Amino acid sequence: MRAEPTPYAPHIHHPAPIPFAEPWQYELAFPCDPRSPRIARTTLRAILGAHELDELSYRAELLTSELTTNSVRHTKGPAAVRLQWRHPVLRISVWDMSPDLPKPYAPPADPHAEAGRGMAILELVADRWGGCAIGEGAYGPGGKTVWFELGLGA
Repeated sequence: MRAEPTPYAPHIHHPAPIPFAEPWQYELAFPCDPRSPRIARTTLRAILGAHELDELSYRAELLTSELTTNSVRHTKGPAAVRLQWRHPVLRISVWDMSPDLPKPYAPPADPHAEAGRGMAILELVADRWGGCAIGEGAYGPGGKTVWFELGLGA
């Protein structure tokens, strides 16, 4: 069975891809669910692959996983990940509803502890990072944003 052409197909025109050095932004909102960090990593990998930024993928996935896991573990509400490309820098921000900023890294008392190293990983792997508390306002709930930047070729 052969598909018949439709009268609509010739009228479909896709825009040209965004040039490599032009800015872009994506955002993924997710619930407080233990599957959310995996979904965020998978989405991030797809976006970076589509924009041919595979060089940043490993570090971006690692750090995004740390921050989204912290959001799911330590807050009760929704969260979001935002990817922003400003050639040659990728900034990834994770927002959640808790206003409490992460504490500076202090080594866990037990070197075999299963948690407590996320901020050290962020410090070692990111080119830059920071965070800020956000007060509740006219645009929605407050919370905090923790972000990191990765430079292409860094």
